[in-house]
Amino acid sequence: MTSMQAPLLLTPGPLTTTARTKNAMLHDWGSWDGDFNALTARLGRRLLSIIDGGDNYACVPLQGSGTFAVEAAIGTLMPRDGKLLVLVNGAYGKRMAQLTAMMGRRVDVADFGETSPVDPAVVRERLAADPDITHVGVIYCETSTGILNPLADIAHEVAAAGRKLVIDAMSAFGALPLSCRELAFEAVVGSSNKCLEGVPGMGFVLARTDALEQAEGRSHSLSLDLHDQWRYMSRTGQWRYTPPTHVVAAFDCALDQYEEQGGQPSRLARYEANCETLIDGLAAIGLRSFLPSSIQAPIIVTVHAPDHPNWNFTEFYRRVKEHGVILYPGKLTAVETFRVGCIGAIDSGDMERGVAAIASVLADMGMQTN
Repeated sequence: MTSMQAPLLLTPGPLTTTARTKNAMLHDWGSWDGDFNALTARLGRRLLSIIDGGDNYACVPLQGSGTFAVEAAIGTLMPRDGKLLVLVNGAYGKRMAQLTAMMGRRVDVADFGETSPVDPAVVRERLAADPDITHVGVIYCETSTGILNPLADIAHEVAAAGRKLVIDAMSAFGALPLSCRELAFEAVVGSSNKCLEGVPGMGFVLARTDALEQAEGRSHSLSLDLHDQWRYMSRTGQWRYTPPTHVVAAFDCALDQYEEQGGQPSRLARYEANCETLIDGLAAIGLRSFLPSSIQAPIIVTVHAPDHPNWNFTEFYRRVKEHGVILYPGKLTAVETFRVGCIGAIDSGDMERGVAAIASVLADMGMQTN
């Protein structure tokens, strides 16, 4: 599925894309042109259909990375006198808490460490103990480790306590199940360059329309004001400021392929096969994945580095890259790891190629592990 000239990106995004998606960027678009406005509207409808959004949710696209969209969602949807409880078990939960504090909003953290999923019972206890909490933020798949958080149980506790849930689904959206018919949430945040296999440059927030209607004047930022972006797009069909036109076109093309391939169930099945191939292949060469299978999302796998004096990630990375494979550094604080992504326009054969490159490099570096 990958081009012979392009590296194989075994990362959590940006990731390997199809030639068809790349080719969609060869056409230039006028940012205020009616055809581009129609493209934006169609893209929004397609994203909403993935969560069964219907008329109760609106899609608000935003220029920039997924973090831009997370900050926009928190800054727009949470009242200035509100309080956010962030459920943290990795770097991206910590980032959500950090950006909330930097915009001057009240924030509290429930930290579950780097090896455990969020415990819904703790969420229930924290919400019962602090009536000031208005919103809860959670990372569906914590990309720094690959932990899959129990979203349905978390959403149940938040709804039962009468609070509002904001889901960072950056590394989950389009692959892991997520429907507003099955669980309650105020908003879900995603981006173009993850499981939907577009290119980077556009985030999006799928938010309840009643929440957007109440959000006027809340944002701390002009460019990150989702309410203003939503109102302007509803009125004119246009983005407020220069849109990433080529990114939008590539994303729409990626969604064509997503739908043709069978949507969320098929995307998840391919990623699960990739993950299984990867973990089995790593085990065969003596490398251990960091997480137990019960909490491992089929998105990215954290791998224990070899316990060997010759280990040097920078040198390991460089040599694997010479084989045409791009890996990802670890993001844990307690142990030495590296990460291998399972997402993108790749299949099990690509995962086998990645494992072969890793095995070859370890042997060349004098770290035969089995």
